[in-house]
Amino acid sequence: MAQQRVLPQSKETLLQSYNKRLKDDVKSIMDNFTEIIKTAKIEDETQVSRATQGEQDNYEMHVRAANIVRAGESLMKLVSDLKQFLILNDFPSVNEAINQRNQQLRSLQEECDKKLIALRDEISIDLYELEEEYYSSRIYKEACSPVRPGHGFHTAMLPNCSPVLQFP
Repeated sequence: MAQQRVLPQSKETLLQSYNKRLKDDVKSIMDNFTEIIKTAKIEDETQVSRATQGEQDNYEMHVRAANIVRAGESLMKLVSDLKQFLILNDFPSVNEAINQRNQQLRSLQEECDKKLIALRDEISIDLYELEEEYYSSRIYKEACSPVRPGHGFHTAMLPNCSPVLQFP
């Protein structure tokens, strides 16, 4: 259920004026439409000639149709005003929308973090396997052997296999 919010007096007055405009415009449309229907009926005996009565009825229908259009335009303006009022004054729903978006973005961030951690773990495992393969390969053993053939001096091994020259 929607909760009833307490509005400041100016907002309450504004909403009451919107309600009055709505009722007035709908009543105007209904009254004018009813009068157009009544005018469309042909009366048998009148004090004026049929041509004059027809012109008068035609004019009255045009005026009433214009009143209906005016009331319809007023209702469209009222809808626009209500939308603007809702957008500018409905802070709880705006805050709720912001909170929902924050929650969506946080869950997306958590999902990305999990994927990055999984990717980091995979890369770490692959790097470890590659290092194992490299350090057990023939290339590494030749590059890091303690005696380099043909050089006449010995090399000492460092942890990263950088040879350091040692003279005998």
